[in-house]
Amino acid sequence: MNDMKTAGLIGGIGPDSTIEYYRSIIRAYRERRKDGSYPRLFVNSIDLKAMIALVTGNRLEELAAFLAAEIAALARAGADFAALAANTPHIVFPELRRRSPIPLVSIVEAACGAAKKKSYRRAALFGTRFTMQASFYPEVFVPAGISIVLPADEEQGAIHDIYMGELLNGSFRDESAARMRAIIQRLSAQEHIDCVVLAGTELPLLLPEPRYEGVPMLDTTKAHVTRIVEQL
Repeated sequence: MNDMKTAGLIGGIGPDSTIEYYRSIIRAYRERRKDGSYPRLFVNSIDLKAMIALVTGNRLEELAAFLAAEIAALARAGADFAALAANTPHIVFPELRRRSPIPLVSIVEAACGAAKKKSYRRAALFGTRFTMQASFYPEVFVPAGISIVLPADEEQGAIHDIYMGELLNGSFRDESAARMRAIIQRLSAQEHIDCVVLAGTELPLLLPEPRYEGVPMLDTTKAHVTRIVEQL
């Protein structure tokens, strides 16, 4: 027990995926460590509305300052390392890593490691418009030999609207899952993708199966949780 570290999680972005993170970390930790113990974990549930306003306004310096302050709060509470339970705020991850008093576990790096293990080479990227149009996924994936394939502009708009208007509010509709599957089918047929990176931590709650239209899903939450538990 003396060698156990304490994890810190920036949560609430959004709430449903934060609950899934918590459950998954507990479950994965207990599967790896058979002594009956539970992991030590602090969750700092931040204001999702405030974060979205900063991202939407492209106020990235303010976003970095806002998140850095929340990470510092986890460090003061006693966390040995921290992670952001969302993809979109990784748009300022390099700056957060520079400012943070404790190590940070990147969801993008975790997802890339999972993709390399599966030998994926053409990965479709699903997430908020901010995530799909930003450079932080290609900056990690492309040097690893994995191309990032983006949905068409109209498809990106549909994915973004479903994510922001439904998933973040805890609504997971069959019609929205069907729209996602149609996009996957087109990308598979026309762009020859070999996986879909679910780069939004609510997306695996809408698309829980390991593959759709014959295409494997790469669950970034699961990959991130694996790295967090390894650190613990």
